[in-house]
Amino acid sequence: MQAQFFPKRHVTFSRRSGRRATRAGFTLVEMLVVLAIIGSIVGLVGPRVLNYLSESKVKTAQIQMENLSSALDLFYLDAGRYPATEEGLAALVLRPSNASAWNGPYLKTNGVPKDPWGHDYLYRAPGQNGPYDIGSLGPEGREGGAATVTRSKNAQR
Repeated sequence: MQAQFFPKRHVTFSRRSGRRATRAGFTLVEMLVVLAIIGSIVGLVGPRVLNYLSESKVKTAQIQMENLSSALDLFYLDAGRYPATEEGLAALVLRPSNASAWNGPYLKTNGVPKDPWGHDYLYRAPGQNGPYDIGSLGPEGREGGAATVTRSKNAQR
């Protein structure tokens, strides 16, 4: 009688030594432990990252409002007045019909930028605290929201 040899890939025990054949790979328990560790790290770090993201959007809005304020000051130097509320911030890009001396556009972009949340900036002239107010609606898209950002001409820098 001749002995038959079987391929090792299906055999769990070696015939000669009685030891378990080694296989490459991870067990289900090992993978679940790794997933639990990754999940706990994400659970601890995730809220902090989201908080930094919301803070950075507020800072971006403040910087954009500073740029708009500088452009409004240039408009004032040329035209002798700030744009009316009806003209809005678009007067920084397109010449208003009643502006005699306009040397714009006063913004480097083709249009008035939107705030970091995708809303138009609010502009009011005269403002409550100075010649104009610039504001953002924040993430909620309404005035007076939790992250509403406002800048007046006379506000401290």
